[in-house]
Amino acid sequence: MSLDPTTMLTLTIALAAAAALYLAIEWRSVREPSLLFWSSGFATISIGSTLALLRGSGFLLIGIWFANGLLVTAHWLFLMGVARFTETRLSRIWFLVVVVWVAMLLLPNDPSWSKIMMLVNSLMVSLVTLRASFLLRPHGNSLSVGAVQLRYVLLIHGVFYLMKALSTILPGTLIDLAAFRGEIIQISLVEGVMAVMLIALSMTGTERYRREKRIARLAARDPLTALYNRRALEVRAPRLFEEVSGARPGALLLIDVDHFKQINDLYGHTAGDRLLVALSEMIRSILPEGALAARLGGDEFVILLSDTSHEQVVHLGDVLREQFYQNVHQTFNTPQAVTLSIGANLFDQPPSSLAALIEQSDAALYDSKRGGRDSIRLIDRTTPGSEVLPAS
Repeated sequence: MSLDPTTMLTLTIALAAAAALYLAIEWRSVREPSLLFWSSGFATISIGSTLALLRGSGFLLIGIWFANGLLVTAHWLFLMGVARFTETRLSRIWFLVVVVWVAMLLLPNDPSWSKIMMLVNSLMVSLVTLRASFLLRPHGNSLSVGAVQLRYVLLIHGVFYLMKALSTILPGTLIDLAAFRGEIIQISLVEGVMAVMLIALSMTGTERYRREKRIARLAARDPLTALYNRRALEVRAPRLFEEVSGARPGALLLIDVDHFKQINDLYGHTAGDRLLVALSEMIRSILPEGALAARLGGDEFVILLSDTSHEQVVHLGDVLREQFYQNVHQTFNTPQAVTLSIGANLFDQPPSSLAALIEQSDAALYDSKRGGRDSIRLIDRTTPGSEVLPAS
């Protein structure tokens, strides 16, 4: 198969159409705006390349002006997709790309127009593509493999179009857009096919990675409070236990809402859910660095601490109880006070399992309930005796 312009455009049409279809199907499944923009970009390339075939039949306005305009539009759609993917708000100046291209219709009809059109067209494609690559730079977190690949493919593609624009001003350069003549045009057609293929693979890989990460994140979170669920806590707890020693004790706080049923009975389950969400937000606000928090189910929560002390555990529990009481007192009127009971376990040796640690803390929680509720009871295993102590 010879790499003539017709063959290269036909390959571009097929690859871009396939990419557009695949991304559109993905968009229907996950409704990510970035996918819709990228799919539209590839569809635009497919249409533009089809129109470019018409220039050989003498349809220069459609085959050149419209086709090249659609090429710019496609890369602008890629930029919009990357902006949505990175959650970046673009300046309105990027919307002037369309205005600039419309002005291209005023080009004079003489031999110089091919160079002028390629210069302006290449510069616009280069600018939007390089901007898209810049948006994909890491922001504190490492990028996925697909996003890194997309970043560099766009970077190389943008640099190529910048060099293509510069080549048009070299003396003696042959550029004939009407007949696809000129070495730079031939190279551009080959690069276009490769770029379409690599950009499509990078975009699909990027979105697939983010979708998989989102699924994994949702599977690890309680759907109501967005705290970790018990399974996720069991996965993450062993790493925290490894850091526990005599010099760096750990602690588990088992938290239960006293008389929570009253909220559901008097104000409805929606109000009960709002209270649990409010409690989860309070837990997040006081959570020390490196600590873990989870909702075990119902109105029962867990906080797992590392490198802590008896005093710090008690202080954290008291702050949480006070914040919760103030919130409930201002929002709900119940016959019995809706408060927090906390059973805590301070340890300086890694426990046999998270389940065993929760079971020990449950004994302290039961003691808190039996002692009148709205209190914290602490099992301090860093001292001899390991008795349940009335911390507050």
